[in-house]
Amino acid sequence: MTTSEVRQKYLNFFKQKNHIIIPSAPILPENDSTTLFVGSGMQPLLPYLLGQKHPCGTRLTNSQKCVRTQDIEEVGDIRHLTFFEMLGNWSLGDYNKQDEVKWLFEFLIQEIKLDPKKIYVTVFEGYDQIPKDMETVILWQTLFKEIGIEANVYNNSMRLEDAKIFYYVKKNWWSRSGTPENMPIGEIGGPDTEVFYDFGLPHNLKYGPNCHPNCDCGRFAEIGNSVFMEYMKQNNGFVELKQKNIDFGGGLERITMAANNEPDAFKLDIFSSSIKTIENISGKKYGASPITDKSIRIVSDHLKASIMIMGSGITPGNLDKGYILRRLLRRAMRHANSLLKNMSLTEITKNIIDQYIEMYPELTPSKNIIINEIDKEEEKFKNVIHSGLAKFKKLEDEKIVSIDGKTAFDLYQSFGFPIELTNELAQEINITVDMEGFQQEFEKHKIISKSGSEKKFKGGLEDTSYATTKLHTATHLLHTALRIVLGNHVCQKGSNITAERLRFDFSHSKKMTEQEIQQVTNLVNEQIKMGLTMSPETMTAQEAYNVGAIGLFPDKYETKVSVYTAHNPETGYVFSKEICGGPHVKNTSELGSFKIIKEEAISAGLRRIKAVCI
Repeated sequence: MTTSEVRQKYLNFFKQKNHIIIPSAPILPENDSTTLFVGSGMQPLLPYLLGQKHPCGTRLTNSQKCVRTQDIEEVGDIRHLTFFEMLGNWSLGDYNKQDEVKWLFEFLIQEIKLDPKKIYVTVFEGYDQIPKDMETVILWQTLFKEIGIEANVYNNSMRLEDAKIFYYVKKNWWSRSGTPENMPIGEIGGPDTEVFYDFGLPHNLKYGPNCHPNCDCGRFAEIGNSVFMEYMKQNNGFVELKQKNIDFGGGLERITMAANNEPDAFKLDIFSSSIKTIENISGKKYGASPITDKSIRIVSDHLKASIMIMGSGITPGNLDKGYILRRLLRRAMRHANSLLKNMSLTEITKNIIDQYIEMYPELTPSKNIIINEIDKEEEKFKNVIHSGLAKFKKLEDEKIVSIDGKTAFDLYQSFGFPIELTNELAQEINITVDMEGFQQEFEKHKIISKSGSEKKFKGGLEDTSYATTKLHTATHLLHTALRIVLGNHVCQKGSNITAERLRFDFSHSKKMTEQEIQQVTNLVNEQIKMGLTMSPETMTAQEAYNVGAIGLFPDKYETKVSVYTAHNPETGYVFSKEICGGPHVKNTSELGSFKIIKEEAISAGLRRIKAVCI
């Protein structure tokens, strides 16, 4: 079964259960400062999980493209992926856990035809004020019993094979920030039940004497997670949400692996073409040796993730998203170089884009830009990789046992080696890196170069306070003003809004003149003085396009979106229309006076404005 077949079966299944299929959100978070990239299906839906009405109703399903970079060093095994798709279905205060568990089991057993004997589940054991989830245990036991399987709850006197249901605490609680004690005030989460598939691989004793579903030995893979999102963290503990939600997420690739009883993600159809291209260029075969296999996986995975990030308008750089992108590309290039000296990534890049262009048509206009940017990054890296690797070879020949912080920083500063790459290379030859010493050298460098004064930039709203909401509305006025003064080529490429100020990233190739900055400022302040109404309206993406709304359009134009219009309803005057989930003030007169405090370049073709409302 191919990934496309699994994706379509899933969406069709939940469509039949009266869910509306919504498109994948962009992988750059909108109004969310917690992560650099969207890493789960629920992340773009957070406002609706908190109670805001979704334009498409209370039952939703989709396949969300995700990027997770916390485990970059893990990529290279048969399972970890940087870019992946997350199948999801949501109940926004609609159906309950009985429907969710029943439908999930039905999909896995009847639609995907998984062997129920290979399915194991985990359930929340209870924590502090939150009770043990015995209800979900009974649900699973009933469903297994209907197909003739006794689903026992595991206890320490049992063999693994004699149980189907396992209790965990931290493993079976879901929020974006992890365990209940780690959740910040205002964060939502809840107990979950997870489904695991048993690939039957032998247990690796390095992960403990006994195997279990959450063991990292590779025998089991989590293929789905139903979250009963019912709680919010408060100062005095947890309070129940007024709107009880269901949030299911299941990795498309993981479910396809289970459907094919294939424990190696890189043997799925989505990797076959790129791996074949790598084999043809390098002359190395996948499956020939562990070292070669690891390099082929890293090249294939990291290049795909890089393409998806660049398709969102990010280019390689030294900060935040650009730094993550450069780190992925350089790790891919290093492993490509180990497969074949001076191996180019151009053909593999074209291959991956062509494979995904039908599913993600936004890659079409970006194809040549992505290829050119990767070519440029390759050229830069070629100039440093050989010198850096030669330096490493010298360290290896000297039989040192540790790389001190100064040497590690020199590799970073002089040879362009990210510290993560230095650490990885060191591990391969069994030497350690003084990470604390590196950090001290790095901090010294920041002070000297005066580049450490600005906090890390993240996209989105810091909170939903009135002050932050005012500045969010100001970004809409700013966006339109920039397009009027500079031209319609201006597009928003990111934003970060706190109660104190806004940051707005946009596409423009030249430094703004003082006259242009003043024109934009005057234009925004004119709209504030006019007291325009901020009106939300739900419409299809096609309708939004037809009325001239700006913003990130979904792939499917029949999808419903929210459009905020800044206008005078009495005279018919309209200043801006923008696709956005809110929140906004009711009238622009609430903003006070708008002032741009800085305009600067952040990378080639990208500018940043910092502004305040006073």
